[in-house]
Amino acid sequence: MLTLFTYNWQVRKEWFQWCRSISNEELNRQRTGGMGTILRTLAHIIDVEYSWIRAIQGKADVEINLDSYYTIEKVEELSRCYHGDVLGYLNLPSFEEGNDMVEPAWMGGRQYNVDRILNHLIAHEIHHIGQLSIWARELGIEPVSASLIDRVL
Repeated sequence: MLTLFTYNWQVRKEWFQWCRSISNEELNRQRTGGMGTILRTLAHIIDVEYSWIRAIQGKADVEINLDSYYTIEKVEELSRCYHGDVLGYLNLPSFEEGNDMVEPAWMGGRQYNVDRILNHLIAHEIHHIGQLSIWARELGIEPVSASLIDRVL
């Protein structure tokens, strides 16, 4: 499981780098799909990952305003701010994927097992990376490679 999280984080960092070659206006341009803009989509990926990990840990959600992340530097800072907590949880000696049930505050009383949540987080980021790739191609720019096979993880 950690391999796929590492893959997502590696690809995310490459998207941050990709964004540095795009104007801030273009990064904030309203688009169809995703969370509407490139930067909002990246911030959303980070927010969702952190929210679910906090839910697994029994901690309160930290709500963010996606509109506050209107530069790539702000999005990268959000990622740096949350990444240590997420990685710390996944690296816990006691961490094990499992069937413990979690009831996130924002899910209206529904419960999910930890395994299902972790798989959702991986798939969620990959889904949005696909959206970013479509937007990159619409701009006529090569997207970040989504290939896992040749990556050092």
